[in-house]
Amino acid sequence: MSPDSLTPGAPPPGAPRPAAEVNEQIRALWLRTGGRLSPQERAEYELLVVEWAAAIRDGVIEAA
Repeated sequence: MSPDSLTPGAPPPGAPRPAAEVNEQIRALWLRTGGRLSPQERAEYELLVVEWAAAIRDGVIEAA
């Protein structure tokens, strides 16, 4: 993929998503399940929390 084919303002492929986007997905998961997670949903939640924490950490590092 050439740089010309990227959408302006979009993160490069493989770049972490913003923490706010991941947080919104976490909130949607909780709303969708009514606060009760199946084992599969629990695994999804755990992956999202790890992704969210990494995005927060990256944001702190960039701000420093």
